[in-house]
Amino acid sequence: MEQDTLDLAHISLRPFQLSDADDVMVWATDERVTKFCSWEPYTSKHAAVDFILNITTKFLWCRAICIGDRAIGSVSVQSYSGDDKARAKAAEIGYILGSKYWGKGIATKVVKQVVEMAFVDLPDLVRLEALVDVENVGSQRVLEKAGFQREGILRKFLFLKGKSRDMVMFSVLSDEIGA
Repeated sequence: MEQDTLDLAHISLRPFQLSDADDVMVWATDERVTKFCSWEPYTSKHAAVDFILNITTKFLWCRAICIGDRAIGSVSVQSYSGDDKARAKAAEIGYILGSKYWGKGIATKVVKQVVEMAFVDLPDLVRLEALVDVENVGSQRVLEKAGFQREGILRKFLFLKGKSRDMVMFSVLSDEIGA
């Protein structure tokens, strides 16, 4: 299963478990993986444990991307509800995948699956969006293949890792699913 070709039927999503801490460390310490993340690469297993016990619970929905029982990445949906009633029917998808698994169709498969699940599990959801760094061409391609529409560039939208970043906004709407 470690060859260049990978049977995507072996990819699954499940809640994170404490026993995933070592797997999380593989991708969360990789600077290539975390380059476009809002957080710095992990430097201790404590950070992975904190992610599993505390950070994953802050999302509306968060799952480990698995091959067999190995957590090779993460996918989450974050709600905009709360104080911002105008954004209550929108949510943001985020994903991260170990670099060893890039370019194999895994992220595209996972994003497509999560889009379908999100609009079923969250019946009030109208819009699912993703913000991607303009330099993260691979992630932009994943979203395009998963049916997201590129809406435009948000100039100097985020300040990350000491630098203002332009972000590309993507979205998919509930009435576009299955159309």
